[in-house]
Amino acid sequence: MKFLCVFFAALGLWAAPPPVLDLREQAKLQQAWLKQRLEKNLPELMRRYGIDMWMVSSREYNEDPVFFSLVSPTMFAARRRTIYVFFDRGPEKGVERLALGGGSQGGMYEVYRDPDSGIELYGDSQWILLKKLIDERKPKKIAIDISHTHAFSDGLSSGEREQLEEAIGPENRSKLVRAEGLALDFVAMRTSDMVPTYQGLMAHVHEIIDKAFSNEVIQPGKTTDQDVVWWLRQENQRRGFGTWFQPGIRVQRQNGKSLQILQQEESPIVIERGDVLWVDYGLTAMRLATDTQHVGYVLREGETGPPAGIVAALENSKKMQDIVMARMTVGRTGNEVLAEALKEIRALGIKGTVYSHPIGDHGHGAGPLIGLWDRQQGVPGRGDVKLIPNTWFSIELSSRTPVAEWGNQELFVGMEEDAMVGADGKIRWVLGRQEKFHLIR
Repeated sequence: MKFLCVFFAALGLWAAPPPVLDLREQAKLQQAWLKQRLEKNLPELMRRYGIDMWMVSSREYNEDPVFFSLVSPTMFAARRRTIYVFFDRGPEKGVERLALGGGSQGGMYEVYRDPDSGIELYGDSQWILLKKLIDERKPKKIAIDISHTHAFSDGLSSGEREQLEEAIGPENRSKLVRAEGLALDFVAMRTSDMVPTYQGLMAHVHEIIDKAFSNEVIQPGKTTDQDVVWWLRQENQRRGFGTWFQPGIRVQRQNGKSLQILQQEESPIVIERGDVLWVDYGLTAMRLATDTQHVGYVLREGETGPPAGIVAALENSKKMQDIVMARMTVGRTGNEVLAEALKEIRALGIKGTVYSHPIGDHGHGAGPLIGLWDRQQGVPGRGDVKLIPNTWFSIELSSRTPVAEWGNQELFVGMEEDAMVGADGKIRWVLGRQEKFHLIR
């Protein structure tokens, strides 16, 4: 599958989507990914940040955001209270993974219980045993998930923190540090074995959008934007995928104004010939998320393609994608990438906005932001994070181009395609990007 995806992407084509695995086979893959992340990524990150103990505490229905990147695919919530403790015993012995509450996650964790009782931990008994565990191991630093900047690193609730600090005593309390970079990078980092599956998901995304922007779904003069939105939702469910945001459709046409208001469920717009369509669409599967924006054109009678001015607008957005990706090198911050990319985009005379973001376990994922649509001067904190290898991004941006055939009315062309920064630090498309308009006849 991986070879086919790369081959088709090199040709500017999209591979046929692979069959969707049954849930049991999906879980086997996810468990293998978890093993790699815990055995390879976690020790590397703990040593990079100088952390010898990391503690993640979650209660049922109030889970730390990093919780779902640490557990098996059959774990959907914390067990009453689940405390995971990671202790680095050095390169030879590796990182010890202990669970106070909950199970072993298929052998991913050692269940740590009071040998005298043997029953599942509950309430104060968990905190008492946690102090015992810490006292035995004598860590230099105890990292906890608290951050003013990153939601992925801010999962320790105030109630849990209060109980933790009370339970472990003043000596251990003095060792507490924030796990801001550790938690953020752990959620962000992929493994190479995830790539073929993600390429397969992107093949489904491309096929679904291609069908949505075709006469299979759209009949000009009859179909509305909301008909397409709900077809996308239904198609996700039919194929066994989830949805992490309501799809958005914009309709633009030559009339002196653009019909660009999203989510107009109560005021649907009928799609007409000559319209330019834009879709923002994502699916979820196997605790992975995609995020894609494509554009389509509804042919007028006698047309075989969009007018030249509309094609030029798409080319401007493609140039922007090339510029942003060329600036995305490991070690640069999101704000540095943004500033350099915008400088070149403006030098070309393109009116554009860049708002690219990480993706992976979450649609808007952990890692450096490269702009926000309303913050083109940079994003303090979240944009100051550096790019690292083995991470995925949505290259999201838009241009506004005067179209001569529309009396120089501006055309918005938003594009978004998922890309990956490999272990070699090089960035490439996951599967390929949109090269030309989807055509509705």
